Amino acid sequence: MCATPDLTPRPASGDEVLPSVALALLQASGLIVGVFDTDDILRFANPAFVAAYHLRPDGHGTWVDLMRGNYQNARGTIVETQDFEAWLASARSRRGKQAFRGFESSMHDGRWIWMTETTLDNGWMLCVASDISSLHEDGRTLRQARDQALRAAQTDPLTGISNRMHMTQQLDQLLAQGQPFALVLLDLDHFKRINDRHGHPAGDEVIRDFARHLQASTRRGDGCGRVGGEEFMLLLPGVGTAQSQAIVQRLLQTVRAARPLPQVAPALRYSASAGLALRRPQEDAARLYHRADCALYRAKEAGRDRLVCDDGAAEPPQIRG
Repeated sequence: MCATPDLTPRPASGDEVLPSVALALLQASGLIVGVFDTDDILRFANPAFVAAYHLRPDGHGTWVDLMRGNYQNARGTIVETQDFEAWLASARSRRGKQAFRGFESSMHDGRWIWMTETTLDNGWMLCVASDISSLHEDGRTLRQARDQALRAAQTDPLTGISNRMHMTQQLDQLLAQGQPFALVLLDLDHFKRINDRHGHPAGDEVIRDFARHLQASTRRGDGCGRVGGEEFMLLLPGVGTAQSQAIVQRLLQTVRAARPLPQVAPALRYSASAGLALRRPQEDAARLYHRADCALYRAKEAGRDRLVCDDGAAEPPQIRG
């Protein structure tokens, strides 16, 4: 639980009083202000934010909780979609991937707002929205169409997560920043058998199931996307070998336990293979991708259902329950 900040005025030097004054100003502001931590849990919300989105900071509520609850209760941001979970996956794939971004949004209370997201290197995010309903509406429809086209260009239509183009953009951005990260390529094992035995609609559902597990295994600053038929990419900034291996192993274990076709084939299980490479200094995207792809090939050759790192070390599959 987050403690309620003490805003009681007290004598102090300018530097000492500034944080409490800044907090008091945010509380009193008509701007919609919220702060999310690296796990996307709401840590601070001023009264305007609470009134707009009906969520108070309690140390547990996440941005996903906020959006899902508001959508179900027809409040907060208007989300125009026939498939909310696909929309949510697409929104999560863009959230926190840039140091700063801004966009327009319509609210169920009739307001039109300009929302900005500022993300620090440590993953904390400041969200600030202002009411722009009074601004001239000329061009609003055009701007909405532009934003929708941009989202569509970055989104895999089957799964709702990032597509190859968006993953390539994120990869280039990480390379330009020069920070360490891991690139993981994943491929569903024996996927053709699923299509042949149960049909392509069932195969599509397996792909969607894997995408859900993949996105659930990531942090907000991570990138995940579908880059081919049954091939996926995972970008893990700021991790070393041990942490990246643990993340991928947990994902593969979750997939082994999944039952993606409870109605069509309730006994169906599936698995995935993964190849992992840590970015080396001065390495370009093509070379890094090649190393991860070679590791994935070795995982397939070693029997599938496992992770292989670029150093050649294979992590064997765990015993199924």
